[in-house]
Amino acid sequence: MTRFHSEDYVDFLSRVAPNSQEFQRFYSIYNLGDDCPVFTGLFDFCKLYTGASLLSATKLNHKQSDVAINWAGGLHHAKKFEASGFCYVNDIVIAILELLKYHERVLYIDIDVHHGDGVQEAFYFTDRVMTVSFHKYGNNFFPGTGSMYEIGAETGRYYSINVPLREGITDDDYYDLVFKPVMSTVMQYYRPKCIVLQCGADSLGGDRLGCFNLSIKGHGKCVSFVMEQDLPVLVVGGGGYTVKNVARCWTYETSLILNEQLSNDIPFHDYIEFFAPDCQLHPNLFNPKIENGNSRQYLELIVQFVNEKLRLLAHAPSVQMHDVPPDYLDTDNHKGGRPARRPDAANEFYDDDNDVDRTD
Repeated sequence: MTRFHSEDYVDFLSRVAPNSQEFQRFYSIYNLGDDCPVFTGLFDFCKLYTGASLLSATKLNHKQSDVAINWAGGLHHAKKFEASGFCYVNDIVIAILELLKYHERVLYIDIDVHHGDGVQEAFYFTDRVMTVSFHKYGNNFFPGTGSMYEIGAETGRYYSINVPLREGITDDDYYDLVFKPVMSTVMQYYRPKCIVLQCGADSLGGDRLGCFNLSIKGHGKCVSFVMEQDLPVLVVGGGGYTVKNVARCWTYETSLILNEQLSNDIPFHDYIEFFAPDCQLHPNLFNPKIENGNSRQYLELIVQFVNEKLRLLAHAPSVQMHDVPPDYLDTDNHKGGRPARRPDAANEFYDDDNDVDRTD
């Protein structure tokens, strides 16, 4: 965890407990409380979902898997020094750091309704990771970042792509007018060696916190596009607050990844009552109370802006020859595997005065 997060923050997470007066004075420092409550087993939870993403990255690095899925991961808001938006440890950043040991360029795609601010911030100054986020933006919608003018800085200039959308966007507008055109251009210019896809299901219609009008099949089209690129892929979960639809969505998208056909009728199981009354995999999620605020002209303007920035990329970046640091996890015995040492940060991820996140 301390490959990305500060040691003080991780140490705090490992020791904090509910109703502990000793630690409450630190809640404001590490942004714990309302959106990021302290609960029993918090650190075990963080270790499980972060370890799963890290192991997934290791499997991809050694070509033991073509695709790895961790639906428990995808906590894209967590920052280096603090929690944010239900996210405590940023498993995505930690997995990408592992992927960079073997892959020159990693592409991160985020289809959560909220901006993937934690991942963008972590790689804002590098060209080895391109972050592409499709999200609701404006009207103080959380987290408030993700303007299309956030394009990266220094070496990472033009390697942060943001597609800020308004409420109510539907399947056809989302995929045909925005996602497919943007991602096709990204693949053409960036030519990634590996993809990390965050599949937050709060972009579905009817989500308790979201405000889009995507169907499960519309959401799944984005997964199918990524699978068609024939690259190593790490798929993680993310947001989603109408839980029965999250289960539907990720079940369907698992079937797309495995190229399996599923019946629309959900088979009987212990939790079938949660999917009543229709008990179908693809219910109608369209919410007529939310108007589509995305005009065709607005969407075409965003795509045009993104394309113009991508054309400014001189070439797909590469890295010099270097010794590959050891794996953080032992894939041959991952249940008992432990790192022999903390690996040195690769490329531009420094622990000294060159660290762009360094504070006094």
